[in-house]
Formats: sequence, structure tokens, C-alpha cells
Amino acid sequence: MTRVFSGVKPTGHLTLGNYLGAMRRWVAVDQHRSDALFCVVDLHALTVDHDPARVRRLSRQAASLLLATGLDPELCTVFVQSHVDEHARLSYLLECVATDGEMRRMIQYKEKAPRERSRGGSVRLSLLTYPVLMAADILAYGTDEVPVGDDQTQHVELARDLAVRFNQRYGHTFVVPRATSPGSAARVMNLQDPASKMGKSDDAGPGIVYLLDEPDVVRRKVMRAVTDSGSDVVYDREERPGLANLLEILAACTGGDPAELAGGYDSYGALKKDTAEAVVEVLRPVQERHKELCADPGYVDGVLREGAGKARAAARPTVDAAYRAIGLLPPVDAAAR
Repeated sequence: MTRVFSGVKPTGHLTLGNYLGAMRRWVAVDQHRSDALFCVVDLHALTVDHDPARVRRLSRQAASLLLATGLDPELCTVFVQSHVDEHARLSYLLECVATDGEMRRMIQYKEKAPRERSRGGSVRLSLLTYPVLMAADILAYGTDEVPVGDDQTQHVELARDLAVRFNQRYGHTFVVPRATSPGSAARVMNLQDPASKMGKSDDAGPGIVYLLDEPDVVRRKVMRAVTDSGSDVVYDREERPGLANLLEILAACTGGDPAELAGGYDSYGALKKDTAEAVVEVLRPVQERHKELCADPGYVDGVLREGAGKARAAARPTVDAAYRAIGLLPPVDAAAR
């Protein structure tokens, strides 16, 4: 069976973009057709200045929302990255295969490092090397497919390069993964800046619909969304990006086609109202289930504990094989057995 791995980083509250762009497909497709692992990649949240309590809180919230959206522990594995030591174990080995030049070419580092310096802070080494940890996340599980958006394909390409290089130098150890496009999944843009995606790390707020926003907050944000000059409702992502974003959100929520939906409106106000209500209805069951899970923290703990055990059992043989292949002595007790 095809193995799929994907994760969410607890650097902010999960958004409508995360749900329509990825999580909904994980629930409807990936957990049913594959051996799927979904991970809260909390170690990645440590690459920049952070509040430890906030990371813990957002990690738990992310895990609960993964379950609230419909991921079923009977069908897939849901766990937290730091609960499985194999991620960190493999990351160092891959650092011994990766090059400094590869790391400095990574888009995330090139974008975030200047931002950290502009704030008067130093750039943590982990910001440079965390793409190797991301590769370890993928390769540890013999992952076949990694469903990602366009902005993450470079990381999957790095994982592929490191897998091929390691296999060539030390013997075949890793499955070479491939990035898969979410296909028909929505590409949700910021409501106030339709040229930028709706990202959870952006705390600007007004242009971002969070999965746990109250219905009135959702309505207010959508009704205040940036549109474009003109008054006719047409679907044109290049010339009318704000309007196109609303039509794509409405289409994703209702199962319609953006261009066809445009023909049913003669004003921006009516479109915004219908889009807001569609978003509220899409989020309603997620929020209701999340509330139930918050009232039963023992259930979430149990899912994460069992998920970590399953993930550990899946990753350990590959990581142990990588340790042997690269030339490290096995532990004495293991050698004795």
C-alpha cells in the first residue's frame, strides 16, 4: 500500500486555507487509499524565537483539529513529531549527507533569515538546517507520496536528493519519495491581500479565517474582503484576484465551479454574503467536534500516545538500517541479540 506522510507546523492557528487546501483531502482521500501518517511537526516551530507555552498550546490544538476535521485513528496514524525520537536521530545522519550550499538555497531560509535579522535577533542554526529535519520526517517512514502545495515542493526535492545520495554512497536504504499535488484542492488566498496565501504564521488577522473563528467573526472578515475595481462579477484570477479568491472559496465550500458561480451574481455584496455563510457552514462541524474533543482530553492523549507508538514502530527499522549503512556500530545489547 502507498505510504503518505504530511504534517502541520504549530506556529499559528490553523486556517481555512489549511483546511480547504490540504486537510479536507487528507480526510476524504488519503486516509482511505493509503497507509497515511499525519504529524504535528512541533520541532519545526523552534527554528525562530517562540514562546514555549504557546508552542505546547498550539501543538495540542493542531492535534485536536486534525481529529476534528475527520481524521480517524482507525484508518491513519496521528502523532506529534517530538514524541518519536527517530526524526531527530535520522536528521543528523542526513545533515552528514546534505551540503551547506543546498541549505542556503532553500527558499524558506532566504526569506526568513533577513526577517529575523531585521528584528534585531540572531538567526538560529536550526532555521538553516530544518529542511534536513523535514527530509528525515519523510524518509524515516519509507514515504511514497508527500501531498504539498507549490511552496513546499522544494523541500520534497531535497528529501529526494538526500535519499538518492545516501543510497548511492551507503547502499539502498530509503524509498525516494515524490511530491503530489492536491489537484482540485482550493488555493485560498489572504482576504486582504489576494496575492498572498492565507498562512497561519501571519497574525495580521483580518485577511485570515481561522478554523476556530466564531461565525460572526468569519462573516465580518469575508464581508470586508478586498475585491477589485469594477462592479461586474467575473472569474479572472489574473485581472480580478480578490474577486476570484472569493469565488474559489465559495466553490470549494459548495462543490461548485468558480466561473459558473460568477454568472449567478450581479453584485459583490451578494457574493460576499453567500461566501461567508458557506464558510460558516463548512466550519460548523469541525468546531463542534473540536469542542467535544476539548472536553475529553484523555481521548486526544490516547490517540497521540498510540499514534506515536505506531509511528515509532514504522520508522525505527529504516532509521536503524541507515545507522548501520553509514558506518555506526549497533548498540551492544542489539549486537548481542
